[in-house]
Amino acid sequence: MMTVGKLKNFGANTEEGLSRCMNNEAFYLRMVGMGLNDANFNKLRDAVSAGLAKEAFEAAHALKGVTGNLSLTPLYVPLSELTEKLRGKDEMADVSALLQQVMDQLKKARALDA
Repeated sequence: MMTVGKLKNFGANTEEGLSRCMNNEAFYLRMVGMGLNDANFNKLRDAVSAGLAKEAFEAAHALKGVTGNLSLTPLYVPLSELTEKLRGKDEMADVSALLQQVMDQLKKARALDA
C-alpha cells in the first residue's frame, strides 16, 4: 500500500504535495496513484522510440506538470530535463538516458504500492 512515508523515502516532497491537496492524505495518495498511471508515460516511451519529437515533448511536458504538482521530485527532475531537451525541436534529440531515468524512477514509485 502506498503511504506518505514511503513517498518521502522515495524522495518526494510530501509536505509540499500534501499542501497542494489541502493536506488531505487520502486525496494526495489517490492523486499520486493516478499520476503514476498516467497514459503519457506510455506515450512518451512510444514517441521517443518512434523518433516523434513533438509528441514526446507534449507527453513529457504533461508529465512534468503532473509530477511537479504532486512533488514527485525523483520523476520531476528528469522529466524537466527531458522536456527542455525536446522543447521546440523538430527532430528527436538524444534523450534515451533521460527516458531511462524516468522509467527507472517510475518503476520504483509504482513498487511503493506493493
